[in-house]
Amino acid sequence: MGKLYDLLLQDIRFEEGLNACMNCGVCTAICPAAEFYKYDPREIVDTIQTKDEEKTEALLKSETIWYCGQCMSCKTRCPRGNTPALVIMALRTLSQKLGYFTDSEKGRQQFAIKRTVGENILKYGYCVPTYAVDPKMHPEQGPIWEHIFNNIDDVMDRLGGNLKKKGSGALREIHQKNLDELDKIFEVTGGYKLYGEIENYSEKKAGEMGLEFKKEGIDNEYFRHVYTCNSDNHGK
Repeated sequence: MGKLYDLLLQDIRFEEGLNACMNCGVCTAICPAAEFYKYDPREIVDTIQTKDEEKTEALLKSETIWYCGQCMSCKTRCPRGNTPALVIMALRTLSQKLGYFTDSEKGRQQFAIKRTVGENILKYGYCVPTYAVDPKMHPEQGPIWEHIFNNIDDVMDRLGGNLKKKGSGALREIHQKNLDELDKIFEVTGGYKLYGEIENYSEKKAGEMGLEFKKEGIDNEYFRHVYTCNSDNHGK
């Protein structure tokens, strides 16, 4: 049994997600991602079951494991009770822990996700708060959003949004005790350790690519690169 397979076995999601695949292909047939990307959950599970060290490492370094949308359609259809999406979760985490994620374009985007959504959760209590969706970073939102963003307090007051204020509502200020609880959860579960690994491996990759890297924030060359780079080579 290979070293990488042993590491995967330590992840409860891998243990729960892969019982006994018979390669029927139902997961691929139902998978939305497989319709648009070079992605085949049956093939991934088949590769993992070989316990081949080289093939598993290639998966951890590939674009493939980042195409899954975690919709869990595979779980609802598998006749053997497997959940390839859970296997993908385990592969992604291992890729981050070993630094293999920096070998792929989609993998490197984990740094951008960590610096935005990941840090938003701890800072604001929200994954994507409205006041963090800057039109400069999200031009696809269009001119209407730019107006809302630039006049957000007035707009939200008129719409009844309790933006960053005490009380109820989806946009309310999250109480500090709840943010402290999130902080403790990340500490106890190893979330902060994983964040640190993503940062360290990303900084190393930035050096290899000759791109500026800053210890915090999004105003640096490496962040802009991973955030905007798209080889347009991911479709079928």
